[in-house]
Amino acid sequence: MFAASPTFPSGGRMSRSDRMRGASRNDSGSEPSKALRLRARHAIRPAEPDEKGKMRTITIGKTEIKTILADITKITFVGAIVNAANNSLLGGGGVDGAIHRAAGPELKEECRTLHGCPTGEAKLTGAYKLPCRYVIHTVGPIWRDGKHGEQALLESCYRNSLALAVETGCESVAFPLISAGAYGYPKDQAIRVAVDTIGAFLAQSEADLLVYLVVFGHGAFRLSEKLYSDIRSFIDENYVDAHTNSREENRRRLAARQSDFDDAMPVCGAQSAPSAAPKAPRPRPGFLHPPAKAAQEANDLEAVLGQIDESFQQMLLRKIDEKGMTDAQCYKKANVDRRLFSRIRGNPLYKPSKATAIAFAVALELPLSETKDMLMKAGYALSHSSKFDLIVEYFIRSGVYDVLRINEALFEYDQSLLGGQ
Repeated sequence: MFAASPTFPSGGRMSRSDRMRGASRNDSGSEPSKALRLRARHAIRPAEPDEKGKMRTITIGKTEIKTILADITKITFVGAIVNAANNSLLGGGGVDGAIHRAAGPELKEECRTLHGCPTGEAKLTGAYKLPCRYVIHTVGPIWRDGKHGEQALLESCYRNSLALAVETGCESVAFPLISAGAYGYPKDQAIRVAVDTIGAFLAQSEADLLVYLVVFGHGAFRLSEKLYSDIRSFIDENYVDAHTNSREENRRRLAARQSDFDDAMPVCGAQSAPSAAPKAPRPRPGFLHPPAKAAQEANDLEAVLGQIDESFQQMLLRKIDEKGMTDAQCYKKANVDRRLFSRIRGNPLYKPSKATAIAFAVALELPLSETKDMLMKAGYALSHSSKFDLIVEYFIRSGVYDVLRINEALFEYDQSLLGGQ
């Protein structure tokens, strides 16, 4: 099912690795197994210039999830876009119809040659008048009640589409939120399946693929009401308001100062003790002359420094060994770049960012006490005056050690994200 170097209107001739026009993908094919380096950034990255002001980005590993108030057909910075198609592949409503209209009639003509596509599978065509190079067509499940294999089919859509993108040599691909429109898949569950499946695929793939999940409007990315409500309640119960009652605070400080002043004032009429005649200073036991004292202090400081506790790097490597994990398993689960981990491993005194330190604690599934210990060794602490810290503490107390889920909650509250690069 390979074509002989066809030419696409949108991007020249296909390379040898790209000769997949009309190719299809299902779960019976081999899946990549080697680990891919995952990266995470600590803040929301600005959108591309041509979409300025219209999108918001969260980067989780190599997965960039964009809440976008625009048309997927106008995205110009990816090699392929995914079409949420129907079984005929001949166009329909929603994203499917928009892609066919933007690509022109040639797309439909090529789709006729593919003879449809089963639900959960994916097929590849050229992009024609679209600004990308390829269109990957996948057919999502129609939501019934969640008890008829809808999740497994939706996961298959993402896996097979990603596999086709890798096989064609794409460096980037943009997904719509499959099945969340006319097919009725609940949006909160659809976003969960998308994030989990894409993240799992990238963690196992050897390809360097950048993935965008394009959704229309911020509502599609909101956490489920239960989770959002639980986190909000936890923050409300524990958050130390920076704007305390200033009048009460001033009254408390004034009372404290008055107490100190009263203690310092002599009692009226009290006789002062007669001043004794000055006496010549007598050597005190243990007294050292200045040079000897300085030498003694230096020896004491060296003794203190000789008792220094293990560093963050030493604790991290020790915990990795205790958990029976490999270095790669740990830094991948933490969404930390391999090069950053190498710098940490090579420097016993390396001080990571707070987000990176917490990401490792989450990856190692440390209880709250050990998480605080690891943070202390990096020079940080968890504080109830920080929403970032409270959200992290909420998930650790709940036994949820999933960086992706924690980052979604942090994103919802406009906080920095876990991980490092």
